[in-house]
Amino acid sequence: MRRNYKMEIDQIEREIFIAAPLEKVWSLVSEPAWWVGDAPGPNSVHIDGNCVVAETRFGNFPVLIERMDPPNYLACRWASSFPGEEPREGNSTLVEFTLTSKEDGTVLRVVETGFAKLATTHDERMKFFRENTEGWKQQLDYLSQLAEKTVE
Repeated sequence: MRRNYKMEIDQIEREIFIAAPLEKVWSLVSEPAWWVGDAPGPNSVHIDGNCVVAETRFGNFPVLIERMDPPNYLACRWASSFPGEEPREGNSTLVEFTLTSKEDGTVLRVVETGFAKLATTHDERMKFFRENTEGWKQQLDYLSQLAEKTVE
C-alpha cells in the first residue's frame, strides 16, 4: 500500500541577540503592530482597546493583543494572510515575543504558530508560512538595527 503524506509546517521560530538593553528593545517590540507590512512597519495604526488596525500597502490588518507582561512578553493574534479580516479561529496565527536580558544586550525570541490550522489549501498555508518566515527575518533585522542605532 502506498500512502501520500503532506508535510504540514505550523510554527516559525526566530531568535536574535540585540546589543541594546531590555527596556530599549521592549519599547520597540511593544509598539502597536510594528512588524506588520514592510520594514519599518505599517503606514499607520489605529488603536481601539486591545485591537490595533495596521494600515499597509498590502491592506489593513487587525491585530489583537492577547497578553502583555512588560518588559518580557507580548502575545498578539493576526490574520496576516487575510487582509481586512478580524483574527479568529481558522484565519489567524499567534505571535509571541519573549525578551530576555543578557550581559551585553537582549535576546528576542519570536514564535508564530497556527499555520496548520488556517482554513485554506495546503499550498496556500505553505505559501503563507514561507512569506512570514522571510518577513520575520526582515523585520527582526530592522528592529535590531534600530535598537542598536539608538543605544546611547
